[in-house]
Amino acid sequence: MWKEFKPVVFFLLRFLGIYLAGNLCYGLFVTHYHPGVDPITFSVTRQVSWLLNLFGYHTFVTTVANKHVADLQTPLLTALSVYEGCNGINVWIIFCAFLFAMGPVKKKIFYFLGWGTLAIHLSNLLRLSFLFFVSVYLPNFWYFMHKYLFTAILYLVVFTLWIVWVRMHISKNEQQG
Repeated sequence: MWKEFKPVVFFLLRFLGIYLAGNLCYGLFVTHYHPGVDPITFSVTRQVSWLLNLFGYHTFVTTVANKHVADLQTPLLTALSVYEGCNGINVWIIFCAFLFAMGPVKKKIFYFLGWGTLAIHLSNLLRLSFLFFVSVYLPNFWYFMHKYLFTAILYLVVFTLWIVWVRMHISKNEQQG
């Protein structure tokens, strides 16, 4: 029985180890900037503001000393407060943990990691942009959209990337076998 489940057990152990190490490193990074906002969260919020401004919405980003969020504002209101958990890094850590847990690290993984990182980042920018619109125009739906719908969509992007990666591995193994 052990032989049958050994690959799954080692995959799970590698995944959990990489995931925990990634979160520990990221936690130390964020703690370094506490109680202020970390530069990744600030940068992501600025990118969302830039994207919204590109489409004609006047937005800007502010921070408050001793507050660990970046606020996306319009001239009339604070539309969105972006916390460190909203910048996509935790989702990216999960994505990476899966890739590296799948098997040997080869050059191909870094190309896929780059494209996957771009896909996750762009998806997160769109998610935050849509949350801006929900906050401004449909505030009664904000909790549901933030907590469930847009988060599920972001994780669906990651799941799709995982499927692509697994299929690439399966087709490669079938060619070798």
